[in-house]
Amino acid sequence: MRFAPALEEGRLRKRYKRFLADIETEAGEKLTIHCPNTGSMLNCMSEGCRVWFSRSNDPKRKLPGTWEIAETPQGRLACVNTARANALVEEALQAGVIAELAGFSALKREVAYGLENSRADFRLDFPAGPAFVEVKSVTLGFDGTPVAAFPDAVTQRGSKHLRELANLAREGVRAVQLYCVNLTGIESVRPAEEIDPAYAAALREAIAAGVEVMAYGVELTPEEARVYRRLDVRL
Repeated sequence: MRFAPALEEGRLRKRYKRFLADIETEAGEKLTIHCPNTGSMLNCMSEGCRVWFSRSNDPKRKLPGTWEIAETPQGRLACVNTARANALVEEALQAGVIAELAGFSALKREVAYGLENSRADFRLDFPAGPAFVEVKSVTLGFDGTPVAAFPDAVTQRGSKHLRELANLAREGVRAVQLYCVNLTGIESVRPAEEIDPAYAAALREAIAAGVEVMAYGVELTPEEARVYRRLDVRL
């Protein structure tokens, strides 16, 4: 996935009210842009860090741009636009990059399923039956380790999705939790039990029920992003 239009660089002044960020461009332009991330963005940003954003010329938009990438305090790049994860995973699925999910005959997005009125990010149809795939974007990294973690804030929705996947697996339906690691310099992923112990417990229960858990890393630059290799999952 190439970023189009091309991203512009700036410096972060502050993020506030969750969805707003004040930045200053290289040309000295001061802007308030949209922050498309509902999480805490823990360890993703610091005042004055480099950011890259996409600019919109749509006169109907209240804000002129969208925050896409941040340079973290650890010197990594993080794609903070969580909406990019599904697009990246779909691109990788269609290209056969995710070997464990290759060979499907049809792909459907946002498919209703489950006992709690959920929507799976993807349903893949195989000769042996469907596979339901939930995608989570991982951006939480730490000093001195190539191990990232999810989530960066308590996520009841994430736990709900794991319960839904576990119910499918118990019924003999293939169910997959896929972590899209939108953070450079990472080799493996773990549940952030110190942040959300309920999510970590739900993940263990899902695995016991037969849910497949996998993580794939994203090669990320201000020009493009692509899913490119499988990472380890530490439980």
